[in-house]
Amino acid sequence: MRSQEEYLHAALAHEGDPLRGKALFSDAQRLACSRCHSEDGNGGMAGPDLFGVGDKFGRREIIEAVLAPSATIAPGYSTTTVETKAGEEYTGILKQVTGEWIELMGADAKPVRIVTADIRAQHTSEVSLMPDGLEAGLTPAEFTDLIEYLVSLKQPETAAMVEHGMPGVIQPLAKPVGLQRFMPEELKFEHPVWFGPVPGESGVFLVAEHETGKIWRLEEGGTGVPAVTDRRHGSSGFIKSLFLDTGTYQKGTRGLLGMTLHPKFRENRRYYFAKHVVEDGKFATIIFEREAAPDFKADSGKPSLRLLKFDEATNVHYGGGLEFGRDGCFYIGMGDSGPQEDPQGHGQNTKLFLGKMLRIDVDHHDGGQPYAIPQDNPFVGRPDFLPEIWAYGLREPWRFSFDPVTGDLWVGDVGQDRYEEVDIVRRGENYGWNVYEGFERFSNRYRREGETCVPPVFAYGRKYGPSITGGHVYRADPGSTFYGVYVFGDYESRRLFGLVQKDRVLKKVRQIGTAPQRIVSFGLDAQGGLYLVGYEGMIYKLDFERAVFE
Repeated sequence: MRSQEEYLHAALAHEGDPLRGKALFSDAQRLACSRCHSEDGNGGMAGPDLFGVGDKFGRREIIEAVLAPSATIAPGYSTTTVETKAGEEYTGILKQVTGEWIELMGADAKPVRIVTADIRAQHTSEVSLMPDGLEAGLTPAEFTDLIEYLVSLKQPETAAMVEHGMPGVIQPLAKPVGLQRFMPEELKFEHPVWFGPVPGESGVFLVAEHETGKIWRLEEGGTGVPAVTDRRHGSSGFIKSLFLDTGTYQKGTRGLLGMTLHPKFRENRRYYFAKHVVEDGKFATIIFEREAAPDFKADSGKPSLRLLKFDEATNVHYGGGLEFGRDGCFYIGMGDSGPQEDPQGHGQNTKLFLGKMLRIDVDHHDGGQPYAIPQDNPFVGRPDFLPEIWAYGLREPWRFSFDPVTGDLWVGDVGQDRYEEVDIVRRGENYGWNVYEGFERFSNRYRREGETCVPPVFAYGRKYGPSITGGHVYRADPGSTFYGVYVFGDYESRRLFGLVQKDRVLKKVRQIGTAPQRIVSFGLDAQGGLYLVGYEGMIYKLDFERAVFE
């Protein structure tokens, strides 16, 4: 019996025949890959659509995904097992969820609908529906042919992208921006997702960790007691100390998603975070308000205020971006919550919080709620809209920010199978999901006649990455060529981009660098300096001094 290493080395060292690989892909007797995977971007099957997979992943990554399918499961394609009260058991990918029923699709590509009231238990597994050992029925040469076919699946340039001024090639800078480690290696974090300064304190930041649920205080050049539990010194005088432990991570959830501090934090000590949880047997994102201690070095220990709870269909597209605008209002970015392709049209359903940008007033209470509705919100008084909605038609707004000079609200919205997009979001507008993905029509199911969908400022295809991370407009140095450039990145490809626009029309976009780690978030210091949060644990400061945006 051949080892996986033999297949790996064969497919890495040799070039296969993509036509023979395509025949194997479709062979119902041997592999039957086409039973679970589409290749044309239409999706709808049990496995991820493989349109543009040769752009999305490198050769080695594709090989490893075939050899070990459970090692890295695409978001939204975890296996769900449902046990009914009658003792039946169903396993598959969650394809649709409503209040009355759920729909699973198994490896046989046949959907099964189960009435919610009949469900006794529901579990999400980290074992892929794609079986292990598919390569065992192939020779190393045949396996190489299959990989060659998958590598050949590239995303073509479309007329819609050209029409909206998207370049076929995003040119790199002659000299990329610098990325300097901000703190010593021994103080790195465990899957950080947010980084930001503590107002009124020089060189002091808070960092939120994704799965541990911990928020840390990171002090640059600090002094203090010798290292003890949850308080550690690093080289160069850094101190890392525990600010708050928000609680145990629950399997299947996504833990801490983001946080922000009140604009008057030095006066009221209030701060906010979003956490993904399981509550009453369902996934949910909850926004909490808490208060720091009088010395600002840790949380006060007072009980949390639950500001908002968002019940969700699945454990994907949970949003979690939180920001205060220049208007003092609190903005919340919510994803559509899945399943993949948004089959229930959450993004266009204006009676749901999901797939929306929300705007509330946390300094006042109204109608028994722990917040008030700003009276200039666009849909106040309309029975067909929730009054908290500021804008809608978003899929997964993973990080948004305000330009401190113009007030523009920039959003990085994660795409489905084809495009990632950058939006400038404004009051009352519809950004199209799931009627549009990027500039292209995705589905007509939830399209409303006569309604305008605002196109993105910029969209990019799979050859540049599959998961956008929104960033910030750089405003620290007016003399820099990067002044006014929106800097953002892609989580998986680790590419850094910069773009400029006018009236939401792209003027220039460049690849400005590559990050050492996956780009999960960005942050600013008190002077507007820009930082990159690497998901593997390191914070980097961006150095624009030697690079030229041209």
